[in-house]
Amino acid sequence: MILPNIENFIGCDSSFEEAEIVLYGAPFDSTTSFRPGARFGPSAIRHESFGLETYSPYQDRDLMDIRAFDSGDLELCFGSSEKALADIQDRAEEILKEGKMPLLLGGEHLVTLAAVRAVAGRYPGLHIIHFDAHADLRDDYLGAHLSHACVIRRCYDILGDGRIHQFCIRSGEREEFRFAKEHTDFHPFTFEDLEETVQELARKQVPVYFTIDLDCLDPSVFPGTGTPEAGGVSFLELLAAIRKVSELNIVGADVNELAPMLDPSGVSTATACKVVRELLLAVAK
Repeated sequence: MILPNIENFIGCDSSFEEAEIVLYGAPFDSTTSFRPGARFGPSAIRHESFGLETYSPYQDRDLMDIRAFDSGDLELCFGSSEKALADIQDRAEEILKEGKMPLLLGGEHLVTLAAVRAVAGRYPGLHIIHFDAHADLRDDYLGAHLSHACVIRRCYDILGDGRIHQFCIRSGEREEFRFAKEHTDFHPFTFEDLEETVQELARKQVPVYFTIDLDCLDPSVFPGTGTPEAGGVSFLELLAAIRKVSELNIVGADVNELAPMLDPSGVSTATACKVVRELLLAVAK
């Protein structure tokens, strides 16, 4: 049985049994390639969420009107990526087994692999919609196949061609861009063509996993991340894109790569909190 966390994300006060959506945190950043600190993201999001209202004027919806449960952060092994991934996958599978949607708070982006392993096991035909500054399609990074720089490539190993839809990408090796053009549905730099992608997936009625790396935002908006990349989208563009994606059959989601101490102003953490609130409200059915 999953017990309630001591400090919940604001408005996530449902019991586990009644919840439709279950939050779980993966405070892991052991493969971070530039600036570490994303392990502190989930707890910061949870704590600082109380600076928000539960009501969203963007959607005219309130967190008090949905049933969400916050199960808190997992205690993960920092010395073994595979052991950490196994523990995250176990929690996701436990949530899915009870017919609930898992919403993961990272942590570095590698944690998404564990959630995708769990969700793909339950939902054959799964597709991924991926918002990010980075392609994350390297086969290895400095010899490591389990890295935040390789996470979407490892998801591709599970799903195969044409089932990963990437937006906002503006950084990666030449080979990653070549690989994307051949094997993923690749839309670099912006959210252009997102509406067409959503319409196509809606027609097919496929299950969708939605992963948001917060560095898709421009660093002028979101500097508190490990690998900031100039040229990102605005906050309002991201919110509009989240609402568009929520029209699909979302069966799992995550928000990751906040490193709160890299932005002493607290603006990045406040932004991450608002993204999580809007995502929760958008995907709640």
